[in-house]
Amino acid sequence: MRELSGWRLNFSCSLKKKSACGRTGERAGFGAVATLLIVHHTPSPNCQAMFESVVSGATDPEIQGVRVLRRAALAATASDVLEADGFLLGTPANLGYMSGALKHFFDQIYYPCLDTTRGRPFAYYVHGGNDVTGAVRGIEAITTGLGWRRAAEPVTVTGEPGKADLEACWELGATTAAGLME
Repeated sequence: MRELSGWRLNFSCSLKKKSACGRTGERAGFGAVATLLIVHHTPSPNCQAMFESVVSGATDPEIQGVRVLRRAALAATASDVLEADGFLLGTPANLGYMSGALKHFFDQIYYPCLDTTRGRPFAYYVHGGNDVTGAVRGIEAITTGLGWRRAAEPVTVTGEPGKADLEACWELGATTAAGLME
C-alpha cells in the first residue's frame, strides 16, 4: 500500500464518494465486476513510468469489483471498448498531437462504439517534451464526439516526471477505477 501524506486521504475520500467518476449503471448488474480499460502508447521510459503509476493506482487492493485490462493503443479493439465500463488513456505528445497509435485507436473504435459507449467515464494522461496542448485538445475533441464523460482532471507532464507527477498518475488510476466500484 502506498502511504503519501495527505494524498492517501484524498484517495480514501474518492473511494467513499465514488461520485467523482460514477458508474454509468447501464452495464452494471448485481454482483457484476466492472471493467476499466487502460489504452496506452508507451514508447519511452517517461511514458512507461507514468503508465506503471496509473496501473498501480488502478489495481490498488482497496479497489474491489473492478477488473483492469491493459491494451497497447495499436492492439485495442472496438470489442475491448464495448466490453468496458470506463477508460483510461495514455499517450505521449508527438509533434504537437497525441501519438499516431492513440489516434489509430480512436479511428478504429469511433463509429463502432459511438452510440453504445455514450456517457461512460474516461480519464487520461499525456507526456510531452515541452508542450502537450495539441494532444490534450485532440483527446478532448474526440472524447466529446464519442459522448464520454471525463471522470478526473487529466495529468499532463512535460519533461521527466517527478515524484509529484507519478503520484498524480497513481491518483488518476485509483480515482478512475474507484469510480467504477459498485
